[in-house]
Amino acid sequence: MTSTLTENTGPRFTSTLGFLLSVLGIAVGTGNIWRFPRIVAQNGGEEGAGAFLVAWVVFLFAWSIPLIMIEYAWGRKHRMGVVATFVREGGERFAWMGAFVAFVATAITFFYSVVVGWCIYYLGRSIFVPLPQSTDEAMAAWDAYQAGGWPLLFHAIAMGLGALAIWKGVSSIERVNKVLVPTLLVIVLIAVVRALLLPGAWEGIAYYFRPEWGQLAKPRIWIEALTQNAWDTGAGWGLFLTYAAYMSTKQGIVRNAVATAVGNNTVSLLAGIMVFATVFGILQTEMGMSRAQVLEIMRNSGPASTGLTFIWMPQLFAKMAFGSPLAILFFLGLTFAGFSSLVAQLELPARVVIDTGMSRPKAIGVVVGISYLLGIPSALHLGILSNQDFVWGVALMISGLFVAILVITNGVEKLRAEHLVGREGDWTVTRGWIYVVKYAIPVAAVALLAWWLSLAVTDRWWDPFATESLATIVLQWAVVLGLLFAANRRIARSVERR
Repeated sequence: MTSTLTENTGPRFTSTLGFLLSVLGIAVGTGNIWRFPRIVAQNGGEEGAGAFLVAWVVFLFAWSIPLIMIEYAWGRKHRMGVVATFVREGGERFAWMGAFVAFVATAITFFYSVVVGWCIYYLGRSIFVPLPQSTDEAMAAWDAYQAGGWPLLFHAIAMGLGALAIWKGVSSIERVNKVLVPTLLVIVLIAVVRALLLPGAWEGIAYYFRPEWGQLAKPRIWIEALTQNAWDTGAGWGLFLTYAAYMSTKQGIVRNAVATAVGNNTVSLLAGIMVFATVFGILQTEMGMSRAQVLEIMRNSGPASTGLTFIWMPQLFAKMAFGSPLAILFFLGLTFAGFSSLVAQLELPARVVIDTGMSRPKAIGVVVGISYLLGIPSALHLGILSNQDFVWGVALMISGLFVAILVITNGVEKLRAEHLVGREGDWTVTRGWIYVVKYAIPVAAVALLAWWLSLAVTDRWWDPFATESLATIVLQWAVVLGLLFAANRRIARSVERR
């Protein structure tokens, strides 16, 4: 086992800072700024949303951090992509599981690139076009964008920039993230400070953090908290495993896993402060809306949460002092957040293809080409994008479960002893980590999925074309899992030849 931990040849991150910024780039994405505030609002009660935050923090320690440690350990040990790592860890019979984990992350990439394209477009619009003064103006701008070929163009721009960022491998990834991530953090801090200075902003902050403990009795709160934490951190996607293939043995697994997850969730909390302070400050204090009306806008403003970010936020900035430069900063931060995550999401399938023997340029071409084509439906129809966000967002629970199953099969204690205990310059995890991986993660995944399935039996549960029906999610999962299971031997042999 010692030989797997030596500093063998191959590309590596040049510094601990470069590695940490790059893995923060994985974690910090539009899920923090675009998705998190909406999910908090949707799961808040009449008086506050703090109960959701409690559940979300529980899963930070009971889901995200343990899974990130596993991914770091596997990536540094095997120096390969997700599928090859599953095969090397568990043997040929686990190839289909690794392929499913890789597929889920890649399926999210198909529509995630479309969202990054929105961010790029609105960044340009905030620079060159006056901010909208009314909802009609904002809706007209959004409808004009969706009605033309703009989504396809900006989807292509996002994919093209992502391909350039990973073209030379870890060296270009590290350079890109050394610029993107610090700039993003500065932008978020500036926006938070400005939002907190708005009259009435603290009413939004009070709602944001005030708990209604009865909310924790609702299964959907826990499902949303788990899926959002998986979205927030990237835990269980295989993204950290992919970057850890370039991780030096001198870079501590435990310390970096904690820093990555806590740093990411701190950005999410700051993004929530920014959005809640801005929305309450403008809509409730300046425009005289009731709290119920404000929350309605935050929860249900357009499909795929487009309303809050791309329709309401420009209007709110238009009503603020120095609103135009702040709007530019907001969309610049959103673009940087999305792009830093997109880079990792493209590197994951590219590395999987490279493990089959294809050269990096050809692998990138294949991955980017297929990802662009399969993202076209989401670019053309928001209902499809919402469906894919729902289906593969919930599938992250299965991905995390598969990671835990493989660790349990090989021995949780063994992984802890070999990678997470007594390493020089790193922290040591307690034995409690063993019980979290062995029991908490599988139980949480199975129980929450069962809860969700029971709740999904609604009037249109049988309709596979309904955006969030039981049938649509089960059908898509079944097709992908069935195909991968049937092709298990071929998948395993494609990476075993390397």
